[in-house]
Amino acid sequence: MNKEDLLKLGLTEEQAEKVLSANTEQLKGFIPKARFDEVNNAKKQAEKDLSDRDKQLETLKNSTGDVETLKQTIETLQNENKAATDKYNAELAEIKLAGAVDTALLGADALNVKAVKALLDMSKIKMDGDVLLGINEQIESLKKAEDSKMLFKAVETGKQKGPNFAGVKPGEGNTGNGESNAPKSLTEAIMARFTTQSD
Repeated sequence: MNKEDLLKLGLTEEQAEKVLSANTEQLKGFIPKARFDEVNNAKKQAEKDLSDRDKQLETLKNSTGDVETLKQTIETLQNENKAATDKYNAELAEIKLAGAVDTALLGADALNVKAVKALLDMSKIKMDGDVLLGINEQIESLKKAEDSKMLFKAVETGKQKGPNFAGVKPGEGNTGNGESNAPKSLTEAIMARFTTQSD
């Protein structure tokens, strides 16, 4: 449900913003359905592959023929089975790590997860069970760096909102002491003009 839908239901602009903000905050820890489906389908495929290989091994064990050839075939199938299992486990660990990194970046108020992720040194980030190690230091560093801090939501410090310019303020002149040499009234301006012309 987007903002337009909420406005159609009769909510004010402010109420719609609050609902969307609360909804976004609540969904931060959730895994997108597409990611869940991807992992779930990969798991089902891996289980099917393992089941098929186990059936092949049982068939070979029960068949008759040259014992050495059968042993060699069984060993080959066992190695393929182990390689498939290892590949599946590696892919699953990679998906779990990517999901944990995305969640950590969302929790750190990253405005563009993909852009921030490209700046991370993924070789230093590891999963220890369900704990993500090596990311907090990198996020803090990116938040402080001039060339990457704009990728995170700014923390409001209670200062004035809007641009903060230094230098000359409009209407104050450029004397450096805050005083203006400009005439104070129309009469003074006219008199100053005639005085400079007569000189």
